[in-house]
Amino acid sequence: MTQLGELKARLAELADLNNIGHLLEWDQNTMMPPSGAQSRSEALATLGRISHDLLISDDTGRLLEGAAAELDGAAPDSDDARALAVTRRRYDKARRVPADLVAEMARAGALGYEAWVEARRRSDFAAFVPYLERNLELAHRYVGCFDGFDCAYDVLLDNFEPGMKTAQVAALFAELRTELQPLIEGVRERADRVDASCLHGRFPTDRQRRLVAEALELMGFSSESWRMDDTVHPFASNIGAGDTRITTRWDEGYFASALYGAMHECGHGLYEAGIAEELKRTPLGHGESLSLHESQSRLWENMVGRSRAFSGVLAPRISELFDTNIDPETLYRAVNRVQPSLIRVEADEATYGLHIVLRFEFEQDLIEGRLAVAELPEAWNARMSDYLGIDVPDDARGVLQDVHWSAGMLGYFPTYALGNLVAGQLWERADAEIEDLDGRIAAGELGPLREWLRERVHRHGAKFEAGQLLQRVTGAQISVGPFIAYLKRKLSDVYGL
Repeated sequence: MTQLGELKARLAELADLNNIGHLLEWDQNTMMPPSGAQSRSEALATLGRISHDLLISDDTGRLLEGAAAELDGAAPDSDDARALAVTRRRYDKARRVPADLVAEMARAGALGYEAWVEARRRSDFAAFVPYLERNLELAHRYVGCFDGFDCAYDVLLDNFEPGMKTAQVAALFAELRTELQPLIEGVRERADRVDASCLHGRFPTDRQRRLVAEALELMGFSSESWRMDDTVHPFASNIGAGDTRITTRWDEGYFASALYGAMHECGHGLYEAGIAEELKRTPLGHGESLSLHESQSRLWENMVGRSRAFSGVLAPRISELFDTNIDPETLYRAVNRVQPSLIRVEADEATYGLHIVLRFEFEQDLIEGRLAVAELPEAWNARMSDYLGIDVPDDARGVLQDVHWSAGMLGYFPTYALGNLVAGQLWERADAEIEDLDGRIAAGELGPLREWLRERVHRHGAKFEAGQLLQRVTGAQISVGPFIAYLKRKLSDVYGL
């Protein structure tokens, strides 16, 4: 066997271990009884250590060198060349981090998740403080393994958005905030023009399940290779080829939460399910750029799900299932109402970005030592008032609402708003290239858009960084303009701006 062949076999084992980790985490978030947290944390710690040791071993380094020699002269964008580059990047990073630290971060994340679930249920931030402090301590130790960065947050951000720098995100977010705030203010003055009361009422969960199932089937959900489950905080996970898991949560007084949340997670699932078969069990077999990943979920949830065209598909089924009378135009206007709200995952498209800017700023403050964990609730409430003009009634709907910090995922949040920007660019290109895209969506024909995205985005997996792929698809780097133009068109339509 060639050294490239040996390396591929080793990397396939690493991919298998990664998939096992995803399965353990999915189970903890959906099925595992709470008392299993301690044993699950140890299992994840052990798995993390085994994977880390396999990646950083001298044999892996030797095979990397040998494979590079064998590939000398190969096209730089070939699957093998890109897999080698991605592996080299991961290898060089991982070699800096002690295996014991990797294991402890996995263990602390599993324990932190269970503590967060209970703290959120009781709206008791004080009970969660020790777990968040532990995750922050481990994040500092992780950052300490690296040098040559402009700021500590760069190290964490790179885990979720390879190649992106904090300064670049800050500049994009400054431009985004400058565009969003006057737009939100202009809509606020016309608040009485949109009535969203049709979204609230009595919507039995069993009927919501039918509505969601029908919407996801149009998107491409298939029970033969997908499943959907209930959870505290919705997420999507790919366990391996032919095994895509998504989750949602239900509110019998507000059907939009489950419906659009499920469409969001299905967007993530379509990305993973659409990765080329030949990339499975390779370093390229999962999406690595979370801004690209989030662009898919935001595009399906908002640009499709909340479009006038798809509202025409949904409204008759909503009316039939819930014995009500919602016409498409009323639904379209209601689901695009701009109203500052407490919960990020239920925020409208215009105010959503400010939720992310707030979290991005807090994460930097925590990492740079400008803010202590115990000070978070007060700071959170003050900034929510400043940015969105709303008062936070309790920690469950404030600082405890998101799962990410419990699992130690510091550096993740910026990718959500970056995903909005990427979605704006991809949507602009798709609309230009797919004949009568709006008409197809209005007919419930979502296949052409799904296949367009699969060909241009999904099939590549981790082959390209976000900037590289955007350049290939749109001819531009990540930018604010297309998303803001899309948002202004929609809100001008809804509110008559």
